[in-house]
Amino acid sequence: MKKIALSLLVAGASLMAADGAALYKKCAACHGANAEKAALGKSAVIQGMDAATIATSLKGYKAGTLNKNGMGALMKGQVASYSDADIEAVAAYVAGLK
Repeated sequence: MKKIALSLLVAGASLMAADGAALYKKCAACHGANAEKAALGKSAVIQGMDAATIATSLKGYKAGTLNKNGMGALMKGQVASYSDADIEAVAAYVAGLK
């Protein structure tokens, strides 16, 4: 019985795990499908950045402490609903784009 309960718990956690690809869909309009664009002609291209750098930036935007190229308010709105797990998932997804 314990094995079944543990299996259900692991399966449930997997279903609740953040999906970086799904989360990135709202980013793609400005950053491009493969993160290849400078958003609104202002940002750095995020394709090729490592996950840690992306996550740090997203957390800074969410906290309202980062305002690169005047994009702070816009980006804060974009990531306001993201949990830390969401941020890590989208950062890992973007870091894997080529």
